[in-house]
Amino acid sequence: MTWVFDFIALVKRNYTLQHPPVAPKDDDALRIGTLGAARITPEALILPARSHPGVVVTAVAARNPARAREFAQKHGIPRVFDSYQELLDDPDIDAVYNPLPNGLHYEWTMKAITAWKHVLLEKPSCNTADETRRIFQYAEEKGVLVLEAFHYRWHPAVHRVREIVQSGELGAVKRLDGALTVPSGWFPRDDVRYDWTMGGGCMMDMGVYPLSFIRWLLDAEPISVISASAIPAHTSTLSAPLDRGTTALLSFPNDVTASLTCDSATPLPWEIMPKVEMKIECERGSVYILNFVQPTAYHYVTVHRQGKRPTTEKIYSSGPLSQKKFKGEDWWTTYRYQLEAFVDKIRGREPDYWMSAEDSIKQMEAVEMIYRKSGMGVRPASTYTL
Repeated sequence: MTWVFDFIALVKRNYTLQHPPVAPKDDDALRIGTLGAARITPEALILPARSHPGVVVTAVAARNPARAREFAQKHGIPRVFDSYQELLDDPDIDAVYNPLPNGLHYEWTMKAITAWKHVLLEKPSCNTADETRRIFQYAEEKGVLVLEAFHYRWHPAVHRVREIVQSGELGAVKRLDGALTVPSGWFPRDDVRYDWTMGGGCMMDMGVYPLSFIRWLLDAEPISVISASAIPAHTSTLSAPLDRGTTALLSFPNDVTASLTCDSATPLPWEIMPKVEMKIECERGSVYILNFVQPTAYHYVTVHRQGKRPTTEKIYSSGPLSQKKFKGEDWWTTYRYQLEAFVDKIRGREPDYWMSAEDSIKQMEAVEMIYRKSGMGVRPASTYTL
Protein backbone atom coordinates (compact mmCIF):
# COMPACT_ATOMS: atom_id res chain seq x y z
CA MET A 1 0.00 0.00 0.00
CA THR A 2 3.02 2.28 0.11
CA TRP A 3 2.43 3.30 -3.49
CA VAL A 4 -1.04 4.59 -2.54
CA PHE A 5 0.41 6.97 0.05
CA ASP A 6 3.14 7.99 -2.40
CA PHE A 7 0.52 8.78 -5.03
CA ILE A 8 -1.58 10.82 -2.60
CA ALA A 9 1.53 12.76 -1.56
CA LEU A 10 2.40 13.34 -5.24
CA VAL A 11 -1.05 14.76 -6.01
CA LYS A 12 -1.13 16.90 -2.87
CA ARG A 13 2.39 18.24 -3.45
CA ASN A 14 1.77 19.15 -7.07
CA TYR A 15 -1.54 20.81 -6.24
CA THR A 16 0.09 22.90 -3.51
CA LEU A 17 3.01 23.99 -5.65
CA GLN A 18 0.48 25.39 -8.14
CA HIS A 19 -1.75 26.82 -5.38
CA PRO A 20 0.64 27.86 -2.61
CA PRO A 21 -0.71 29.38 0.61
CA VAL A 22 -0.75 33.17 0.68
CA ALA A 23 1.50 34.50 3.41
CA PRO A 24 0.73 37.77 5.24
CA LYS A 25 3.31 40.29 4.06
CA ASP A 26 5.93 41.92 6.28
CA ASP A 27 5.83 45.71 6.53
CA ASP A 28 9.31 45.88 4.98
CA ALA A 29 8.69 43.22 2.31
CA LEU A 30 11.02 43.43 -0.69
CA ARG A 31 9.23 45.16 -3.56
CA ILE A 32 10.03 43.43 -6.85
CA GLY A 33 9.19 44.59 -10.36
CA THR A 34 9.34 42.28 -13.36
CA LEU A 35 10.74 43.35 -16.71
CA GLY A 36 8.41 42.00 -19.36
CA ALA A 37 5.47 39.62 -19.14
CA ALA A 38 7.42 36.44 -19.88
CA ARG A 39 5.72 33.05 -19.74
CA ILE A 40 8.19 31.88 -17.08
CA THR A 41 7.39 34.74 -14.68
CA PRO A 42 4.34 33.20 -12.92
CA GLU A 43 6.23 29.99 -12.16
CA ALA A 44 9.57 31.65 -11.39
CA LEU A 45 8.43 34.65 -9.36
CA ILE A 46 4.71 35.25 -8.85
CA LEU A 47 3.76 31.86 -7.36
CA PRO A 48 6.86 31.64 -5.12
CA ALA A 49 6.27 35.20 -3.88
CA ARG A 50 2.76 34.34 -2.68
CA SER A 51 4.03 32.15 0.13
CA HIS A 52 6.99 34.39 1.03
CA PRO A 53 6.15 36.97 3.71
CA GLY A 54 9.13 39.11 2.72
CA VAL A 55 8.29 39.58 -0.98
CA VAL A 56 5.67 41.57 -2.91
CA VAL A 57 5.55 41.58 -6.71
CA THR A 58 4.53 45.19 -7.06
CA ALA A 59 5.04 46.15 -10.71
CA VAL A 60 5.38 44.96 -14.29
CA ALA A 61 6.61 46.69 -17.43
CA ALA A 62 6.36 45.42 -20.98
CA ARG A 63 7.04 46.75 -24.47
CA ASN A 64 3.36 46.18 -25.17
CA PRO A 65 1.44 48.22 -22.53
CA ALA A 66 -1.80 46.34 -23.22
CA ARG A 67 -0.08 43.03 -22.55
CA ALA A 68 1.43 44.42 -19.35
CA ARG A 69 -1.99 45.53 -18.10
CA GLU A 70 -3.52 42.16 -18.95
CA PHE A 71 -0.65 40.38 -17.18
CA ALA A 72 -0.98 42.62 -14.11
CA GLN A 73 -4.72 42.08 -13.86
CA LYS A 74 -4.39 38.31 -14.20
CA HIS A 75 -1.71 38.03 -11.50
CA GLY A 76 -2.79 40.75 -9.11
CA ILE A 77 0.13 43.10 -9.74
CA PRO A 78 -0.85 46.62 -8.62
CA ARG A 79 1.33 48.80 -10.85
CA VAL A 80 2.00 48.83 -14.59
CA PHE A 81 4.73 50.77 -16.40
CA ASP A 82 4.81 51.51 -20.13
CA SER A 83 8.58 51.02 -20.35
CA TYR A 84 11.32 49.08 -18.59
CA GLN A 85 13.17 52.30 -17.80
CA GLU A 86 10.14 53.82 -16.04
CA LEU A 87 10.00 50.79 -13.77
CA LEU A 88 13.73 51.03 -13.01
CA ASP A 89 13.42 54.74 -12.21
CA ASP A 90 10.74 54.18 -9.58
CA PRO A 91 12.24 54.61 -6.07
CA ASP A 92 9.56 52.37 -4.55
CA ILE A 93 10.96 49.27 -6.26
CA ASP A 94 13.80 47.47 -4.49
CA ALA A 95 14.66 44.72 -6.97
CA VAL A 96 13.81 43.47 -10.45
CA TYR A 97 13.36 40.12 -12.08
CA ASN A 98 14.88 40.00 -15.56
CA PRO A 99 13.42 37.18 -17.72
CA LEU A 100 13.90 39.07 -21.00
CA PRO A 101 15.36 37.31 -24.05
CA ASN A 102 19.05 36.44 -23.57
CA GLY A 103 20.20 39.17 -25.90
CA LEU A 104 18.63 41.81 -23.63
CA HIS A 105 20.00 40.50 -20.34
CA TYR A 106 23.18 42.56 -20.41
CA GLU A 107 21.60 45.91 -21.31
CA TRP A 108 18.72 45.81 -18.85
CA THR A 109 20.70 44.30 -16.01
CA MET A 110 23.31 47.04 -16.36
CA LYS A 111 20.54 49.64 -16.42
CA ALA A 112 18.96 48.07 -13.34
CA ILE A 113 22.28 48.19 -11.50
CA THR A 114 22.65 51.85 -12.52
CA ALA A 115 19.25 52.45 -10.90
CA TRP A 116 20.46 50.74 -7.69
CA LYS A 117 18.16 47.76 -8.08
CA HIS A 118 19.02 44.23 -7.02
CA VAL A 119 18.55 41.78 -9.92
CA LEU A 120 17.27 38.22 -10.11
CA LEU A 121 18.61 37.41 -13.57
CA GLU A 122 17.30 34.52 -15.62
CA LYS A 123 19.84 32.08 -16.95
CA PRO A 124 21.92 32.23 -19.03
CA SER A 125 23.27 35.41 -17.48
CA CYS A 126 24.27 37.01 -20.82
CA ASN A 127 25.21 36.22 -24.40
CA THR A 128 28.94 36.20 -23.62
CA ALA A 129 31.24 35.53 -20.69
CA ASP A 130 32.70 39.01 -20.99
CA GLU A 131 29.26 40.56 -20.52
CA THR A 132 28.66 38.37 -17.47
CA ARG A 133 31.97 39.45 -15.99
CA ARG A 134 31.14 43.12 -16.51
CA ILE A 135 27.70 42.75 -14.90
CA PHE A 136 29.07 41.34 -11.69
CA GLN A 137 31.95 43.82 -11.55
CA TYR A 138 29.51 46.70 -11.94
CA ALA A 139 27.13 45.26 -9.34
CA GLU A 140 29.98 45.04 -6.85
CA GLU A 141 30.96 48.64 -7.57
CA LYS A 142 27.39 49.85 -7.02
CA GLY A 143 26.80 47.66 -3.96
CA VAL A 144 23.80 45.79 -5.35
CA LEU A 145 23.10 42.09 -5.67
CA VAL A 146 22.83 40.11 -8.90
CA LEU A 147 21.90 36.44 -8.84
CA GLU A 148 21.76 34.19 -11.90
CA ALA A 149 18.59 32.13 -11.57
CA PHE A 150 19.87 28.56 -11.77
CA HIS A 151 16.94 27.60 -9.57
CA TYR A 152 17.60 23.83 -9.44
CA ARG A 153 20.74 24.54 -7.36
CA TRP A 154 18.63 25.26 -4.27
CA HIS A 155 16.65 22.02 -4.08
CA PRO A 156 17.60 19.47 -1.38
CA ALA A 157 17.46 16.61 -3.92
CA VAL A 158 20.40 17.88 -5.98
CA HIS A 159 22.33 18.69 -2.81
CA ARG A 160 21.82 15.08 -1.72
CA VAL A 161 23.26 13.86 -5.04
CA ARG A 162 26.24 16.18 -4.69
CA GLU A 163 26.72 15.04 -1.10
CA ILE A 164 26.87 11.38 -2.16
CA VAL A 165 29.24 12.07 -5.05
CA GLN A 166 31.62 14.25 -3.05
CA SER A 167 31.58 12.08 0.09
CA GLY A 168 33.90 9.57 -1.58
CA GLU A 169 31.79 6.56 -0.54
CA LEU A 170 31.59 5.47 -4.20
CA GLY A 171 35.21 6.31 -4.96
CA ALA A 172 36.45 8.77 -7.53
CA VAL A 173 34.12 10.00 -10.25
CA LYS A 174 34.95 8.59 -13.69
CA ARG A 175 32.20 9.82 -16.02
CA LEU A 176 28.98 11.85 -16.03
CA ASP A 177 26.18 11.83 -18.59
CA GLY A 178 23.50 14.51 -18.50
CA ALA A 179 20.52 15.16 -20.74
CA LEU A 180 17.73 17.69 -21.10
CA THR A 181 15.58 17.20 -24.18
CA VAL A 182 11.95 17.77 -25.16
CA PRO A 183 9.94 16.38 -28.08
CA SER A 184 9.15 18.26 -31.26
CA GLY A 185 6.29 20.70 -30.82
CA TRP A 186 7.17 21.55 -27.22
CA PHE A 187 8.17 25.07 -28.31
CA PRO A 188 6.53 27.00 -31.18
CA ARG A 189 8.63 27.53 -34.29
CA ASP A 190 8.61 31.30 -33.79
CA ASP A 191 9.85 31.02 -30.19
CA VAL A 192 12.59 33.47 -29.17
CA ARG A 193 14.81 30.44 -28.54
CA TYR A 194 15.20 30.28 -32.32
CA ASP A 195 16.23 33.92 -32.70
CA TRP A 196 20.02 34.24 -33.06
CA THR A 197 20.00 38.02 -32.57
CA MET A 198 18.41 37.49 -29.14
CA GLY A 199 20.97 34.91 -28.06
CA GLY A 200 18.92 31.89 -29.05
CA GLY A 201 20.09 28.33 -29.36
CA CYS A 202 19.43 25.14 -27.42
CA MET A 203 22.82 25.15 -25.73
CA MET A 204 22.04 28.62 -24.38
CA ASP A 205 18.63 27.56 -23.11
CA MET A 206 18.41 23.88 -22.20
CA GLY A 207 22.05 22.87 -22.43
CA VAL A 208 23.13 25.19 -19.63
CA TYR A 209 21.33 22.98 -17.08
CA PRO A 210 23.29 19.72 -17.50
CA LEU A 211 26.48 21.75 -18.02
CA SER A 212 25.93 23.67 -14.79
CA PHE A 213 25.06 20.50 -12.86
CA ILE A 214 28.17 18.68 -14.12
CA ARG A 215 30.46 21.56 -13.14
CA TRP A 216 28.84 21.82 -9.72
CA LEU A 217 28.96 18.09 -8.98
CA LEU A 218 32.65 17.99 -9.84
CA ASP A 219 33.42 21.41 -8.35
CA ALA A 220 35.69 21.83 -11.37
CA GLU A 221 35.86 23.46 -14.79
CA PRO A 222 36.27 21.68 -18.14
CA ILE A 223 39.85 21.48 -19.41
CA SER A 224 38.72 21.04 -22.99
CA VAL A 225 35.82 20.08 -25.23
CA ILE A 226 36.77 16.73 -26.73
CA SER A 227 33.94 16.84 -29.25
CA ALA A 228 30.78 18.80 -29.91
CA SER A 229 28.16 18.65 -32.62
CA ALA A 230 25.04 20.69 -33.23
CA ILE A 231 21.77 20.07 -35.06
CA PRO A 232 20.93 23.30 -36.91
CA ALA A 233 17.57 24.87 -36.13
CA HIS A 234 15.11 25.78 -38.86
CA THR A 235 16.16 29.44 -38.46
CA SER A 236 19.89 28.73 -38.71
CA THR A 237 21.90 30.44 -41.47
CA LEU A 238 25.59 30.74 -42.32
CA SER A 239 25.72 34.24 -40.85
CA ALA A 240 23.51 33.41 -37.86
CA PRO A 241 24.16 29.77 -36.90
CA LEU A 242 21.70 28.48 -34.32
CA ASP A 243 21.39 25.02 -32.78
CA ARG A 244 18.17 23.09 -32.25
CA GLY A 245 20.22 20.66 -30.20
CA THR A 246 23.80 20.10 -29.12
CA THR A 247 25.84 17.13 -27.91
CA ALA A 248 29.24 17.58 -26.30
CA LEU A 249 31.91 15.53 -24.57
CA LEU A 250 34.04 17.41 -22.04
CA SER A 251 37.33 16.64 -20.33
CA PHE A 252 37.73 17.53 -16.65
CA PRO A 253 40.67 17.21 -14.22
CA ASN A 254 41.61 13.75 -12.88
CA ASP A 255 40.71 12.01 -16.16
CA VAL A 256 36.98 12.61 -15.72
CA THR A 257 34.84 12.90 -18.83
CA ALA A 258 31.31 14.25 -19.07
CA SER A 259 28.76 14.21 -21.85
CA LEU A 260 25.74 16.43 -22.23
CA THR A 261 22.85 16.34 -24.65
CA CYS A 262 20.20 18.97 -25.21
CA ASP A 263 17.49 19.16 -27.84
CA SER A 264 14.51 21.50 -28.08
CA ALA A 265 12.67 19.42 -30.69
CA THR A 266 13.57 15.72 -30.64
CA PRO A 267 11.66 14.16 -33.56
CA LEU A 268 8.58 12.12 -32.86
CA PRO A 269 8.01 9.22 -32.28
CA TRP A 270 11.52 8.66 -30.88
CA GLU A 271 10.68 10.88 -27.94
CA ILE A 272 7.22 11.70 -26.64
CA MET A 273 8.23 12.94 -23.18
CA PRO A 274 11.00 15.25 -21.91
CA LYS A 275 14.23 13.62 -20.82
CA VAL A 276 15.80 15.22 -17.74
CA GLU A 277 18.48 13.09 -16.13
CA MET A 278 22.03 12.82 -14.86
CA LYS A 279 24.12 9.70 -14.30
CA ILE A 280 27.40 9.74 -12.40
CA GLU A 281 29.72 6.72 -12.75
CA CYS A 282 32.25 6.23 -9.95
CA GLU A 283 34.91 3.66 -9.12
CA ARG A 284 32.64 1.69 -6.76
CA GLY A 285 29.17 2.47 -7.98
CA SER A 286 26.93 5.07 -9.60
CA VAL A 287 24.26 7.66 -8.88
CA TYR A 288 21.28 8.47 -11.09
CA ILE A 289 18.79 11.30 -10.67
CA LEU A 290 15.63 11.69 -12.70
CA ASN A 291 14.39 15.28 -13.14
CA PHE A 292 17.16 17.27 -11.51
CA VAL A 293 15.77 20.51 -13.00
CA GLN A 294 12.30 20.40 -11.38
CA PRO A 295 12.52 17.74 -8.65
CA THR A 296 9.56 19.07 -6.65
CA ALA A 297 7.06 17.75 -9.20
CA TYR A 298 8.62 14.26 -9.13
CA HIS A 299 12.09 12.77 -8.99
CA TYR A 300 14.09 9.90 -7.63
CA VAL A 301 17.73 9.25 -6.84
CA THR A 302 19.04 5.71 -7.35
CA VAL A 303 22.41 4.74 -5.88
CA HIS A 304 24.25 1.59 -6.97
CA ARG A 305 26.89 0.61 -4.42
CA GLN A 306 29.32 -2.12 -5.44
CA GLY A 307 28.24 -5.47 -4.02
CA LYS A 308 24.96 -4.12 -2.62
CA ARG A 309 21.39 -3.84 -3.78
CA PRO A 310 20.46 -0.46 -5.33
CA THR A 311 18.73 2.05 -3.08
CA THR A 312 16.27 4.73 -4.16
CA GLU A 313 15.65 8.01 -2.40
CA LYS A 314 13.17 10.84 -2.90
CA ILE A 315 14.16 14.09 -1.23
CA TYR A 316 11.46 16.75 -1.18
CA SER A 317 12.70 18.58 1.89
CA SER A 318 15.61 18.33 4.31
CA GLY A 319 15.60 15.11 6.26
CA PRO A 320 17.81 12.54 7.96
CA LEU A 321 19.38 11.40 4.68
CA SER A 322 21.14 14.70 4.12
CA GLN A 323 23.65 16.43 6.35
CA LYS A 324 22.71 19.82 4.87
CA LYS A 325 19.52 21.28 6.32
CA PHE A 326 17.32 23.60 4.27
CA LYS A 327 14.41 25.77 5.20
CA GLY A 328 11.34 24.77 3.26
CA GLU A 329 8.37 22.49 2.74
CA ASP A 330 8.03 19.47 0.48
CA TRP A 331 5.89 21.53 -1.94
CA TRP A 332 8.47 24.31 -2.28
CA THR A 333 9.55 24.55 -5.89
CA THR A 334 13.14 25.18 -6.90
CA TYR A 335 12.06 28.77 -7.58
CA ARG A 336 10.66 29.11 -4.06
CA TYR A 337 13.94 27.93 -2.54
CA GLN A 338 15.80 30.34 -4.80
CA LEU A 339 13.59 33.29 -3.83
CA GLU A 340 14.20 32.52 -0.15
CA ALA A 341 17.96 32.74 -0.72
CA PHE A 342 17.68 35.92 -2.80
CA VAL A 343 15.72 37.72 -0.09
CA ASP A 344 17.94 36.39 2.71
CA LYS A 345 21.06 37.66 0.97
CA ILE A 346 19.59 41.13 0.36
CA ARG A 347 18.44 41.36 3.98
CA GLY A 348 21.86 40.42 5.31
CA ARG A 349 20.92 36.89 6.36
CA GLU A 350 22.98 33.83 5.43
CA PRO A 351 21.14 31.84 2.73
CA ASP A 352 21.17 28.05 2.74
CA TYR A 353 23.06 28.16 -0.56
CA TRP A 354 24.40 30.86 -2.85
CA MET A 355 25.63 30.86 -6.45
CA SER A 356 28.69 33.06 -6.84
CA ALA A 357 29.55 35.55 -9.55
CA GLU A 358 32.61 33.46 -10.43
CA ASP A 359 30.39 30.44 -10.98
CA SER A 360 28.23 32.39 -13.44
CA ILE A 361 31.29 33.65 -15.32
CA LYS A 362 32.85 30.19 -15.56
CA GLN A 363 29.54 28.79 -16.76
CA MET A 364 29.43 31.17 -19.72
CA GLU A 365 33.09 30.46 -20.52
CA ALA A 366 32.21 26.76 -20.74
CA VAL A 367 29.18 27.50 -22.96
CA GLU A 368 31.44 29.44 -25.32
CA MET A 369 33.95 26.56 -25.43
CA ILE A 370 31.19 24.17 -26.55
CA TYR A 371 29.78 26.55 -29.15
CA ARG A 372 33.21 27.14 -30.68
CA LYS A 373 33.90 23.40 -30.87
CA SER A 374 30.52 22.68 -32.47
CA GLY A 375 31.13 25.32 -35.15
CA MET A 376 28.18 27.45 -34.06
CA GLY A 377 30.31 30.21 -32.59
CA VAL A 378 29.43 32.40 -29.62
CA ARG A 379 26.23 34.42 -29.51
CA PRO A 380 26.30 38.07 -30.64
CA ALA A 381 27.47 40.55 -28.01
CA SER A 382 25.14 43.34 -26.96
CA THR A 383 25.64 46.73 -28.62
CA TYR A 384 24.73 48.49 -25.39
CA THR A 385 27.44 50.59 -23.77
CA LEU A 386 27.25 51.90 -20.24
